[in-house]
Amino acid sequence: MLITRTKSFKELTTQELYNLLQLRSQVFVVEQDCVYQDLDGKDEKALHILGYVDDTLVAYTRIFKPGYYFEEASIGRVVVKESKRKFNYGYTIMNVSIQAIKLYYNTSDIRISAQTYLKQFYNNLDFKEVGEEYLEDGIPHINMIKS
Repeated sequence: MLITRTKSFKELTTQELYNLLQLRSQVFVVEQDCVYQDLDGKDEKALHILGYVDDTLVAYTRIFKPGYYFEEASIGRVVVKESKRKFNYGYTIMNVSIQAIKLYYNTSDIRISAQTYLKQFYNNLDFKEVGEEYLEDGIPHINMIKS
C-alpha cells in the first residue's frame, strides 16, 4: 500500500529532498538516458507529493498553483520507481496529486506536459491531449488538460 505525504519545499527534510532528487535522477536521467537540468529552480514553489512503501520513497510528483507553471494548476515530475510500477502506484500518486490540487488550490483545471508514450495512462485519469506533440529534452511530449 502506498502511503503519501504532501509537503512544501521548506517542510521537506534533508533526507526527503535527497531521496526525491535521487528517484527523479534514477528515472529521468539514468533510466531514460536523458541528460537535462532536473534542478530547475521550481521546487521551492511546488508542493511535493511523496509516496512511500515500507518507509522507502517509490513514487513522487510536484504540483503547482494556477498561474505559476501554466495558466491552470499543474502536476509534474511524475515518477514511480521501476520495480514498483507493476503495483499501479502511478495512478495512486496521480489521484492524490489531483485531490491535493483541489484541496490546496481550489480548482479542478489541471494541465500537464506528458511524455507522449504515457498518453493512455493520463487518458485513464481523464486528461485529454491538446495541441501538437513537441520535443522536451529530446523526448516527445504533449500538453494534456483535465477539467
